Amino acid sequence: MTQEEIRVSESGARRKHWKRWGPYLSERAWGTVREDYSPYGNAWEYFSHDQARSRAYRWNEDGLAGISDRKQNICFALALWNERDPILKERIFGLTGNEGNHGEDVKEYYFYLDSTPTHSYMKYLYKYPQAEFPYGQLVEENRRRGKNQPEFELLDTGIFNHDRYFDMFVEYAKADTEDILIKITVANRGPEAANLRLLPTVWFRNTWSWGDLNRRPELHQARPAPNPVIELNHDQPGNRWLHCEGSPELLFTENETNAQRLFGVENRTPYVKDSINDYVVHGAKEAVNPGHTGTKAAAHYSLTVGAGETLVVRLRLTDSDFKGKNAFASFDKTFALRQREADEFYATVIPQDLSEDAQNVMRQGFAGMLWSKQFYHYVIKDWLQGDPGNPPPPSERRKGRNHEWTHLYNADVISMPDKWEYPWYAAWDLAFHCIPLALVDSDFAKEQLTLMLREWYMHPNGQIPAYEWAFGDVNPPVHAWAAWRVYKIDKKRKGKGDRAFLQRVFHKLMLNFTWWVNRKDADGMNIFQGGFLGLDNIGVFDRSAPLPTGGYIEQSDGTSWMAMYTLNLLAIALELATEEPCYEDVASKFWEHFIYIAHAMSHRGDERMGLWNEEDGFFYDVLKLPDGNQFPMKIRSMVGLIPLFAVETLEPDVLDKLPDFKRRLEWFIDNRPDLTKNLACMRTEGMGERRLLSIADTDQLRSILKFMLDEREFLSPYGIRALSQFHRDNPYKLTAQDMEHRVDYEPGESSTGLFGGNSNWRGPIWFPVNYLLVESLQKFHHYLGDDFKVEFPTGSGKMMTLWEVAGELSRRMTNIFLQDERGRRPVFGNLEKFQTDPHWRDLVLFHEYFHGDSGAGVGASHQTGWTGVVTKLMQQSGEARGRKAEPAVAEVAAD
Repeated sequence: MTQEEIRVSESGARRKHWKRWGPYLSERAWGTVREDYSPYGNAWEYFSHDQARSRAYRWNEDGLAGISDRKQNICFALALWNERDPILKERIFGLTGNEGNHGEDVKEYYFYLDSTPTHSYMKYLYKYPQAEFPYGQLVEENRRRGKNQPEFELLDTGIFNHDRYFDMFVEYAKADTEDILIKITVANRGPEAANLRLLPTVWFRNTWSWGDLNRRPELHQARPAPNPVIELNHDQPGNRWLHCEGSPELLFTENETNAQRLFGVENRTPYVKDSINDYVVHGAKEAVNPGHTGTKAAAHYSLTVGAGETLVVRLRLTDSDFKGKNAFASFDKTFALRQREADEFYATVIPQDLSEDAQNVMRQGFAGMLWSKQFYHYVIKDWLQGDPGNPPPPSERRKGRNHEWTHLYNADVISMPDKWEYPWYAAWDLAFHCIPLALVDSDFAKEQLTLMLREWYMHPNGQIPAYEWAFGDVNPPVHAWAAWRVYKIDKKRKGKGDRAFLQRVFHKLMLNFTWWVNRKDADGMNIFQGGFLGLDNIGVFDRSAPLPTGGYIEQSDGTSWMAMYTLNLLAIALELATEEPCYEDVASKFWEHFIYIAHAMSHRGDERMGLWNEEDGFFYDVLKLPDGNQFPMKIRSMVGLIPLFAVETLEPDVLDKLPDFKRRLEWFIDNRPDLTKNLACMRTEGMGERRLLSIADTDQLRSILKFMLDEREFLSPYGIRALSQFHRDNPYKLTAQDMEHRVDYEPGESSTGLFGGNSNWRGPIWFPVNYLLVESLQKFHHYLGDDFKVEFPTGSGKMMTLWEVAGELSRRMTNIFLQDERGRRPVFGNLEKFQTDPHWRDLVLFHEYFHGDSGAGVGASHQTGWTGVVTKLMQQSGEARGRKAEPAVAEVAAD
């Protein structure tokens, strides 16, 4: 084991708490639902970026390149001032959902460069302009632009022209679990010397202003310069000390709201949250506490950095006061050791036969996943009722957002999609996060999946909370799939499966499955209506709202997700049944559920219209009108490809070990041909004598793949589009109540305001569903073998096995991030600074989704989240140049 693997093991066994400290600060806490106490849920307007420097947060903190303990009692982050900005740079800036022409949008450049699973070593880069930051210009120009225009970005302002900016590298290395070394490297990329105020800041999350009995903590100056020390006294973590190298000025204030600035009422204390800002930016000497005590403090370094020069500032946050000793004596040695150990660890994870460029992309992909953890705190009951001694929330909120989730009590470190644009967990995002996380820290991946199913998260009725904006929305049921995949990845790495984990999640997932069956099958016919199901604007209507036509939609994707869910639960039940036969009956139950759902999707010949359209050879949603009429909405979209996700193979040795299940399966095939005749044959043995469970039979599979692998339809140079390019010239139109509703092919940003307009499923490439398509093709190949081939691309005459097709799709997706033969990365699009500048070109951003034609990054720029599955694709399929097309067949079965 590497040293980092030993630390992961020690943490998992709770012998040493290596994960107690980490990057658990949000990049944005303002504008979130949990900080919103407005009458009607106007989160963006209620708590703005302008207020964030002056207003104490109720629930959790944010900061620049920051860390905290896992309960966020103590926080550390950077504050910066270039002597030109109107405010200190204490947090990342971006536009609200109402300001951006494509929804919320971060307007800064920062990068997660490295992290180990225990955060024993971490590295972050922030690019800080030397000219005045153009806050107003960014807001005004984006507000002026319409949805058919691109976003106006920070680079577009010209503020990085002539390289007048600082590269701020922030690195952390743990000497021990409670001993964190901090190195801040300032590089002036500009042609002239430039001044910088650097203010490493430490503070306590405000837990004392909300009417509870928590004692106010305190921090104070323990020793003056040189190498001054700030002592922190807190009941929960105990005493800590921040050692500051050199002779910075120590500034002290309180983490308290500046009520005078915000509301025009008297402050409880003259020293408030933005006092350090006023002292540094405005020269208000009286703003900070001359007694050198408070709940927030900063070490104020005034630096002049020469052209091309690099300066280093070192600090140490630790549980030792180092009296009479040099806190920095072994600093560089320990730092170098942790960096070496990080390299050794990733050498066991990242294939060494990848190119240096591909290895760099994987390393930053893992860094983005690990930096995107956040302490997430939200107690719905307290949020709705308000806090003792504070103004009560407006009565309207008691029937507003999330009022039916009063049991929900969140106070945990959770993997976030993006700590700025989406600084809250999302259930189906999280499932995909756990795949790359399992490659580096399967314990954390398992903890995350278990957490969402705990009784203080899952609704008493069995629903899994969707996301903060509306916990009651419905996400695709992918939790069982993720649990099964994480179990297999963990089993492959450790040689033994964690059956206790599998049992734990299985029993809770059965509650969730029951919720789906009872709530989302309107007619009891095994056809499901999940609403928008995470696919935002993919349909002609908002599928979560009442339809303008009346009636309802029978959803191809909703029903397919449920078929996939049954197969995932079947696979888990069969695994558990190999040692505990009582699970055989449960396995039979889920197998029969699958048969009924698959039959309902594909049945033909009665008055009810199936979701399979024989004429086109594709799956469509069906609109059911109040007058009894029904018709397919013929949109060639991801909705029609998702049925491919419902596929599983049964191994012959597993069936032989489970005679009761096998007997029930054979009886059903023999005696219920009415249900099984239109499905893939479950009796015919395929490669390796396996059986196939699939919605699509081989004829349907060929027909769907004909569309999916056609470069004029779904197949892009960079993966599978969410909507066929066919609709560029043939938009789908439907008239209801004298209004035309239409779906056009839009490969980039959305031109509609549906779901806030910040996500688009009408043409771009989305990694989560692409990843599932790759996996589904692997499973089909696992049964059909090398004799089953299809054209790739359609019409090319080139025949490939499904395994080869899966590999080609994987490499098309990974090519988004890799340099091509010209040294350009498709993800950067036409951003020349990123494409050619040596200080930018190797910094990778893992976007929310990608342009369907060019591969350029679109949507949330830091959503490593589910796009982080690119690390798994690269690990198993390599890269396009100089790689074998096919890994070992055992891969799909073993991991």
